[in-house]
Amino acid sequence: MIKILIADDHAIVRSGLRQIIATTSDIVVQAEAADGPEVLARLREAVPDVLLLDMSMPGISGTDLIRRIRSEHPSLGILILTMHNEGQFASRALRAGATGYMTKDSDPGVLLAGVRKVATGGKFIDPSLVDAMIFHVNGEDAPPHRLLSDREFQVLQQLAGGSSINEIAEAYALSAKTISTHKMRLMKKLGISNNSELVRYAVNHGLVR
Repeated sequence: MIKILIADDHAIVRSGLRQIIATTSDIVVQAEAADGPEVLARLREAVPDVLLLDMSMPGISGTDLIRRIRSEHPSLGILILTMHNEGQFASRALRAGATGYMTKDSDPGVLLAGVRKVATGGKFIDPSLVDAMIFHVNGEDAPPHRLLSDREFQVLQQLAGGSSINEIAEAYALSAKTISTHKMRLMKKLGISNNSELVRYAVNHGLVR
């Protein structure tokens, strides 16, 4: 029996995933979590075969959370289930330590196939994202934000989502000066000069939730 931990901050999403899992005879939901700290707490109580993880949750999340989980549980299968369907997100998640990546608009059959593949130690990528990862991220038409560091990418998302420099600093336990430096560097890499351009860029490229 494959035991999974569902981590998503939306109760309706967790409920829907439970219903999908209930149609199987070989997968069972061991526990649920609604934010990063709760994910870490649940994993310390009992380690499942697969963590079904949303990339955007309150508290520690995204690549920071993936790295934290990977350091504490080196052999855990981490399957990302997110709304972000851009190859850039998938590449960053996999580099951080995820073993699978798929989007929330995937067919339930694809989801179950991903869970089973990751549970056996394999890696799984949503078939619809393969071309985006191979050609869009590495090709000549790759977007400027692929040049951002993981922290710069996170700061871009947070700023575009309406968070202030101080709020971002508090969320990542960094100084406001450090976040301001990341902001300055990412704006230079993206060729933008003000906050409105930053928000417009993030929205146009699907980088905000």
